[in-house]
Amino acid sequence: MNPHRHTALEDIHALLIGSSFIAVGLTLLKAAGLVTGGVAGVALIVSYISGWPVGVVFFVLNLPFYVLAQRTLGWMFTFKTLATNLLLAGFAWAMPHWLKVTGVDPIFAAIFGGTIIGMGILALARHRSSVGGIGVLALYLQERRGISAGKVQMVADCVIVGAGFFAISFDKLLLSIASAVALSAVIIANHKPGRYAGY
Repeated sequence: MNPHRHTALEDIHALLIGSSFIAVGLTLLKAAGLVTGGVAGVALIVSYISGWPVGVVFFVLNLPFYVLAQRTLGWMFTFKTLATNLLLAGFAWAMPHWLKVTGVDPIFAAIFGGTIIGMGILALARHRSSVGGIGVLALYLQERRGISAGKVQMVADCVIVGAGFFAISFDKLLLSIASAVALSAVIIANHKPGRYAGY
């Protein structure tokens, strides 16, 4: 079977959908006072401590990873990742105005929020983009070394979520770990070398 590359319109659609999924997931997690893995998790922790908007923190934290992305995965991947992060920063800023979450069950927020973030990351990965941070390293290791991107992401996420101990209570920390596992499970189950070739 000959793989067909995605069109520019398909890429734009995927970046919009992936970014919006992640923004919704982050909104649910923040409403429940939880964190998650990756740079998104670090951004949530910094946002809780500082009060700064999570979208702005997310974008700034990702700046150093563009260099890594360009050197390891090329200019097109880096451009798409930058576009994704600009979209995500915008969606994260606007989402509280569009989606007012006045109450959410923390267990639902952890599982569904983590899963929908994972689906957003998966959509981006299928179109040669990412949210930056650990995702860049995870995709590089999978493509060049055959190491599961989901497993790399899960290990990093557990470390990052553990750092949330300084910003949230222990019970919310446990739910945040469940959220990170739900996120990584989507990547482990659905993003495997050779399973999908439509770049």
